[in-house]
Amino acid sequence: MKLPRLLATVCLLLGIASAGAANIPAHILQELPDARLSGQGTFRWFGLKIYDAALWVGESGYQTTSAKFILNLSYARELYGEKIATVSIDEIRELGIGSGEQQQIWLGRMKAIFPDVREGSQISGVYLPGQAARFYLDGKLLGEINDAEFARAFFAIWLDPRTSAGGLRKQLLANQP
Repeated sequence: MKLPRLLATVCLLLGIASAGAANIPAHILQELPDARLSGQGTFRWFGLKIYDAALWVGESGYQTTSAKFILNLSYARELYGEKIATVSIDEIRELGIGSGEQQQIWLGRMKAIFPDVREGSQISGVYLPGQAARFYLDGKLLGEINDAEFARAFFAIWLDPRTSAGGLRKQLLANQP
């Protein structure tokens, strides 16, 4: 076990943040022991703040399909989980990812996992390259969607160059080479 991973594990067990990681939530350190902030920004819809987003990456940084990363959304208002799922699938459709049948399956899986949120709720999505997407609510595991194509499609909502939130994408990737 590498020293940073060992340190993160010990700190997690003790319930404290490691030096230099004071602002990194424990579940993010557990998933990504060498986590560093790639960038952060705010998503607004018609001027209303919906959420703050932060992209956490590992040692190798953000790599579209080959490196684990975590997108953390901190909600500024109440939203129904079903609405979050529906808007997510609409964005995936706009990007042209997946067939209609796949999108319906993905929508059902998101509706089953995504909870209603209130101001201050945080949902973290973990990209597991070539495998799945794992989700946390306020640091507690919600579930996993074991479908590599879904995982790619879901995170494309924010990170694909064709995203409808180009300004937020630029902020999330601000510290990437």
